[in-house]
Amino acid sequence: MSNIRYSVVVPAYRENGNLRPLVTRIFGALSQVNSPVAAHEVEVIVVDDNSRDGSVETVEQLQREGYNARIIVRTTERGLSSAVVRGFREAQGDNMLCMDADLQHPPEYVPAMLASMSPTKQFALGTRYAKGVEIDEGWPLYRRVISSGARMLALPLTSASDPMSGFFGIRKETFLKARNLNSQGFKIALDLLVKCNISNDAIAEVPFSFGVRTEGESKLSGKVILRYLEQLGELYWYRFSGVIVFLVILFFIIFVLMARALLSSFGGLDSNAQSKY
Repeated sequence: MSNIRYSVVVPAYRENGNLRPLVTRIFGALSQVNSPVAAHEVEVIVVDDNSRDGSVETVEQLQREGYNARIIVRTTERGLSSAVVRGFREAQGDNMLCMDADLQHPPEYVPAMLASMSPTKQFALGTRYAKGVEIDEGWPLYRRVISSGARMLALPLTSASDPMSGFFGIRKETFLKARNLNSQGFKIALDLLVKCNISNDAIAEVPFSFGVRTEGESKLSGKVILRYLEQLGELYWYRFSGVIVFLVILFFIIFVLMARALLSSFGGLDSNAQSKY
């Protein structure tokens, strides 16, 4: 019988340079004497979209060194949300955490995020919008505007303070209740909050500050913004109907025009990578 109670799922694409520091820092934090979660109860699952950049070899070497990490390589699927869903489905733990591979979700917060989940707290959310947290420190103005706009658009769907952070956890029993998940959507945390009908008092919020990416690239594009708006439209349709949907779509159009104007004013951005709202 497995003694794994917690699973950390890391969607990745061409993140080989970050995988070793990510895994070693996660287990380093779990090995601290004050960690509320024991390292031997945790597994790390990297879900890689066929990067072919040495990620498989790096994870295999970490396994030989004694780290409980494994990698799933997908060759026929692509996308952040579907990678998270795949990892959650294959997780052994009853408490599952999603975090980015780029170290902007600092691994030192993993013990607190895992420990915050319980039978009464079905969803853990890393939030940048808590007292004392430096919100998006070092981000240019257009990134702050887009981040705030994306958060505001989601407010009618959930009262969670930061569904855009991408640093979140969910109990497996709750995840398995989800129906009609949009695995092609951009923000799977928001999709789960809505589709699992998670109440406000079932959300545990853990304050955190974004770390600094040291390897690879993180870029924002107009295409990514449109994908997010499409997902919001689907979620609004799922929860609301009629006049409300019409007004929301109108709000979307206004937001798109504002976002495009901002992106154009800053010279445009690469359209091939994922963003961080």
